Amino acid sequence: MLAVACSLALVGVACGSNHQASLPVQAADAHHAVNAASSPSTNSDAVKLYTTMRQLWADHMQYTVMTVDAFFHDNNALQPRLNRLLQNQKDIGAAIGPYFGQDAANKLTDLLTTHINQAVPVLTAAKSGDQAALKKAEDDWYANAKEIADFLSAANPDNWPASATEPMMKTHIDQTTTYSVDLLKGDYAKAVTDYDAAFDHMMSMSDTLAQGIAAKFPDKVSSATLPRTE
Repeated sequence: MLAVACSLALVGVACGSNHQASLPVQAADAHHAVNAASSPSTNSDAVKLYTTMRQLWADHMQYTVMTVDAFFHDNNALQPRLNRLLQNQKDIGAAIGPYFGQDAANKLTDLLTTHINQAVPVLTAAKSGDQAALKKAEDDWYANAKEIADFLSAANPDNWPASATEPMMKTHIDQTTTYSVDLLKGDYAKAVTDYDAAFDHMMSMSDTLAQGIAAKFPDKVSSATLPRTE
């Protein structure tokens, strides 16, 4: 059983979404859970930016929980879900390319791909009950989360300070751990509740990222063509 205590409060700006999310393996596509109503209303390009970022990070949440559930309970579904989750990391990286450049897009994709791949030893050790392996895997996972946070802060220090990005990424790992424990136990009712909290936090993080891009690149926001998944 996972040994991490996951009691940190949510950080960042309040999401403001009022979604009726449940585990994506039981719910409609996460695209429909994106709440564009909380996006800025004064600039259509900013709306597109906020909506696209929310869509991509909602996909991140959806395919993560689907992959975790398959890892524990449905091996036949695991690889297709993992493949889609890994594609999402490329999509997120591509979304910052119009602003920060291709090298930054590639770096973020690499860091996020590691973020996904490093979950595997965490889940493996949790399933087997190997506490020593679990501790090592968890430490690696949190270290990667800090790398992602520090990369974002270095790219946009005025709008994404480490004091914001590091707690946001750590909370993401904490909350992913929480609902993963629920899934390992087969406690789906609790998993739904804990996933909803994690989803709300991710939408807040998505909005923070979009806000930072709009603040740093006001001219590019009005001209960039963002990649979207259908």
